[in-house]
Amino acid sequence: MRKIFFVFSICLFTSHVNFGQDVVSSDEEIIKSNEITLNWMPNYKEALKKSKKEKKPVLIYFTGSDWCGPCKVLDKKLFHTEKFKALADKNLILLEVDIPRRLDIISPDKMVENKSIQKKYKVKAFPTLMFVNHRGKKIAEKKGYILSEYYYPFFQSEIDNY
Repeated sequence: MRKIFFVFSICLFTSHVNFGQDVVSSDEEIIKSNEITLNWMPNYKEALKKSKKEKKPVLIYFTGSDWCGPCKVLDKKLFHTEKFKALADKNLILLEVDIPRRLDIISPDKMVENKSIQKKYKVKAFPTLMFVNHRGKKIAEKKGYILSEYYYPFFQSEIDNY
């Protein structure tokens, strides 16, 4: 009986130590991901204007920042990475269209603009990533969440074709 108790105690202790280490490493990842800031355009018109000037496509990110679980994962695992930042800075104009449930997250004017953009492109699924040209014409889109590495071939294909 003592042997069983001893073995059980050892297993419990080692699993506690392992889980404790996982928490520390994920805290470090969160700190690193928070350090990356992207150049999101403040509104739709400015994004299109900059797209025309720089000859780059606009990547519109439709999200529900406070309620959409897959959006939160995408935000952390794709948008807050050095790889995406490098790609976006060089090749894309970024526009985030947030449709939160809490009304205090964005201004009422921004909510009206975002709902208008959502309606214009008939977006019903979140997250949705959509490429548009400088005239606002939809070029391509991806709906839902997939592994973040699978987005890069899609991005590169649309950048190359632009």
